[in-house]
Amino acid sequence: MDWVISDELSLTVGHVVGWVSAGAIIVGGVVPYIPQYRQIKKTQDVEGFSLLVCLALLIANTLRIMFWFGKHFEYPLLVQSLIMNVAMFMMIHLCVRVRNRNQLVQARQRLFT
Repeated sequence: MDWVISDELSLTVGHVVGWVSAGAIIVGGVVPYIPQYRQIKKTQDVEGFSLLVCLALLIANTLRIMFWFGKHFEYPLLVQSLIMNVAMFMMIHLCVRVRNRNQLVQARQRLFT
């Protein structure tokens, strides 16, 4: 027998645990990259961070999103893939900006006309 908070809401412990675990699935993949992002931004040094990891995760999550259109699966996994893609693009943007700023010989700015 499930514990019920209110008959009107029919909110049970199972529902709460389900929502908490779905939230953990959604943000759980991005959490490890938050300290890395902050450290790279603070130190302005991308040494030791591989953009190939971002590439692999972008490909994997994009394939998961594309697979969802063929066979629908749980929404938390779809949202996790979308959030991971946004996070990876943010990491790539930061890394490219920091590497560009730290180049010894900066290339001449070119404008497309």
